[in-house]
Amino acid sequence: MITSRDWAGKRYAVLGLARSGAASVSALLAGGASVVAWDSEPDKREAILPGTGRGTSEAGGGGVPLGESFAEAPLHHQPAAGGPPPRAGEDLKIAPLDDLSGFDALVVSPGVPLNTHPLAAAARAAGVPVIGDIELFAQARHDLPPHKVVGITGTNGKSTTTALVHHILKTAGVPTLMGGNIGLPILGQEPLPEGGVYVLELSSYQIDLTQSLDCDVAVLLNITPDHLDRYDGFAGYAASKARLFAMQSAGHVAVVGTGDEASANIAQGLAGRAEDLVTIAPDAPLDQSRWPALQGPHNAQNAQAAIAVARALGIGEDAIEAGLASYASLPHRMQHVATRNGVAFVNDSKATNPESTSPALAAFPRVHWIVGGKRKGDDLDACAAHLDHVVAAYTIGEAAPLFYDLLKGKVPVVEQSGTLEAAVAHAAAAARSGDTVLLSPACASFDQFRDYEARGDAFRAAVEALA
Repeated sequence: MITSRDWAGKRYAVLGLARSGAASVSALLAGGASVVAWDSEPDKREAILPGTGRGTSEAGGGGVPLGESFAEAPLHHQPAAGGPPPRAGEDLKIAPLDDLSGFDALVVSPGVPLNTHPLAAAARAAGVPVIGDIELFAQARHDLPPHKVVGITGTNGKSTTTALVHHILKTAGVPTLMGGNIGLPILGQEPLPEGGVYVLELSSYQIDLTQSLDCDVAVLLNITPDHLDRYDGFAGYAASKARLFAMQSAGHVAVVGTGDEASANIAQGLAGRAEDLVTIAPDAPLDQSRWPALQGPHNAQNAQAAIAVARALGIGEDAIEAGLASYASLPHRMQHVATRNGVAFVNDSKATNPESTSPALAAFPRVHWIVGGKRKGDDLDACAAHLDHVVAAYTIGEAAPLFYDLLKGKVPVVEQSGTLEAAVAHAAAAARSGDTVLLSPACASFDQFRDYEARGDAFRAAVEALA
């Protein structure tokens, strides 16, 4: 667990007890802080209790002191066997956060909309900083063995690039962890030894909740319209991404893809840091033939960014090449699921907007495209350049009727399938050897699935169920 001595004796409110929130609670308690935490979902509130050793001190080993309600009773951190006894201030209370006076900070999960949530407004009015687990990590850095941090953001490609950098470092024998918007919460992981590198995938939401993360290498891959309900237009969204560079110290490296206007403008604004700025131009020639899991134009940018990061960290060219060649794609990101009768089935469920889907269509010559879900816009314009690769489209979910109308006449065959299972069955029946059945929905998943991972798992199950 990653903790900071600076938290001792301070008082924190924590809103949201999913993975990052739960890890924040545990880390703050271990650091000697006092915490009041809340989540609107009862199961999340219940789940936090066993890991904190409820009632190990004043509550007498598991109960609630007489006269106190379940929500009001303090919770005391349970130390590891043989470890030191609980210290003063190591208490947790599960209670609604009605009054923020006296708190040193409000720690919120990235999913909490800062522009509309009343508690965020109340915190600002009370002068209480609103932060996230990445800011807590930033505060804890001076208590860690000497290390470096890589922060990676962008509308598309950041998960793959984060995993790729992490893999290259592991291949080179460098101690490394990845976290943030991918993998395990960073605070819940064990600190790296001296010389380690923390590789963080950072969404705009996480950057919004961070004030002091000074990345040794900061990466911006691209910016396209997304999450605009959380910002004051596209300019506000782009400004959020740009803050990653504003937090860097002089001499730290910035890597910026310049394939879109917003990112190119940010790179231009960093021109004064010429010695520490690496730009990645669109369509730069790159031989990807030796890297089986990094095919397609989108992965060309991901690979170039990862190469730039590795070089900035002093990784040798042979180790970089070995990492690129041995990298295996992440689940739900251009993931090859199966080949049946010469037809490839590819799960790209992570493509939740048209800009993410466009390079997936470009990667295959004959595509049976499964598209749809909870749409984020009213068009598929970002995919238009590659519709000549689509031999048939199968629309699903909430967007099925609209996407059917948009694609009719633009691709040879369009079917309004409705469900993912029907789309897989019909695409498999129509495809011929050499074709690709591609789930790349260009939409969020919440109309029919818990998340994009559940949608990808359902695609795999439907493929496996084919006769």
